[in-house]
Amino acid sequence: MKITKFLSIALVAALASSCNKGGFTKKSLNTEVDSVSYAIGMDVARNIGANFSEFDNDLFLQGFMSAVDSSEVLIDKEAAQGIIRTYMMKKQQEQRDKMEEEAKKKAEETYANEKAEGEKFLEENMTKDGVVTTASGLQYIVLKEGDGEKPEAASKVKVHYHGTLIDGTVFDSSVDRGEPSQFGVGQVIKGWTEGLQLMSVGSKYKFFVPQELAYGYQQRGAKIKPFSTLIFEVELLEIVK
Repeated sequence: MKITKFLSIALVAALASSCNKGGFTKKSLNTEVDSVSYAIGMDVARNIGANFSEFDNDLFLQGFMSAVDSSEVLIDKEAAQGIIRTYMMKKQQEQRDKMEEEAKKKAEETYANEKAEGEKFLEENMTKDGVVTTASGLQYIVLKEGDGEKPEAASKVKVHYHGTLIDGTVFDSSVDRGEPSQFGVGQVIKGWTEGLQLMSVGSKYKFFVPQELAYGYQQRGAKIKPFSTLIFEVELLEIVK
């Protein structure tokens, strides 16, 4: 809901509530305008209840009357707009966080096996010869070491890669497509962002990416289920200038 629309609804609700406290004259619906007025009141009541649970009618009315007659204004116009925007953004973020937490909880219940299998795989894999584990939990093997420049987080790179699940299922492969891919180092999953910066141009590494450095609780396409551990063979061909 836009702020202006919200304020219009809240204003009418506040005035209606105030009038109700002091008493008002009930009227019959004799004209079209009467019916429209009554219908708008009903609509406002439903909307305010559905979209806003915290509201002080008396302070709202006080602010309204202060703006009307320019008396005892407690907050200037510019500051008031900032307060409204900040509050509404906070509420929207709280709602997004709540939805994300609910989605994560549901995914953990549904895909607990995938998560456990990935953790077991990485625990066993880290003991194998040649496997290096970083502080974040990313694991890798150097298949070929290059001698070129290393990219940074802000770099754009050209790579060939082959991505599989821990059971060998291929979910994406520039190698199979026969065409390298280009993208920003900082615009991919965390495991790639970290891993690419370990490589020199000309290198080929094999990365074992924990779910928390990949897509976490989110499903990606038909093959990458929530909490999937991903394996990539990556060849860094070029840092694109």
